[in-house]
Amino acid sequence: MDTKPKILYVEDDASLSFLTKDNLELGGYEVIHVADGKSGLESFKENEVDLCLLDVMLPEMDGFELARQIRNIDPEIPIIFLTAKALKENKLEGLRLGADDYITKPFSIEELILKIKVFLKRKHITNVTDKDVIKIGTYAYDHKNLSLVKGDLSKNLTQKEGDLLYLLVKHKNNILKRSVILESLWGEDDYFLGRSMDVFISRLRKYLKEDPALKIENIHGVGFRLNCTTV
Repeated sequence: MDTKPKILYVEDDASLSFLTKDNLELGGYEVIHVADGKSGLESFKENEVDLCLLDVMLPEMDGFELARQIRNIDPEIPIIFLTAKALKENKLEGLRLGADDYITKPFSIEELILKIKVFLKRKHITNVTDKDVIKIGTYAYDHKNLSLVKGDLSKNLTQKEGDLLYLLVKHKNNILKRSVILESLWGEDDYFLGRSMDVFISRLRKYLKEDPALKIENIHGVGFRLNCTTV
């Protein structure tokens, strides 16, 4: 039985994609490579993949739109953008769409494989608590199924959102350092990954806003604290 993790790789640079695909396959991954966004979406629909590597500047459909449509189909799939664009606005746009990371070309294959390992490890962590459902104020959070429920309201979280929420709950009412979050969920403490973390924190605040007793507090320069006396 083939248990290799399957990666969807969408890149229109023939030379780069050949080298990257070859190295990823040598690293033990099965790689589905296509050269445009439209084909990327079709391949995602037709295959059960574990992670997506998306270039931003793609023919037919750009990487941002591709990521948006992939997220509509599967909110949990890890997405890494690969791009020559290093502008802050481009990185933040990718993060707003739910990307888990952003690697600027040229990149080392070692760095890419390391990040892939981190995200796949996080994706497959489901049995992290002896409780299937955790009470967070007036919410019920099912980490295994990444489902946040309050009454008739239900929100499906991405894997990264769910892991971050679980980490905050685990350290409830205590300061959780930024470096701990970044190293636990992203694999390293990095400025742009820190901006990514801030985007995810903002999302969680929105998801939890229906309970005024819940607050994710920003401890400036240190980290975050989930204030909740009823967790």
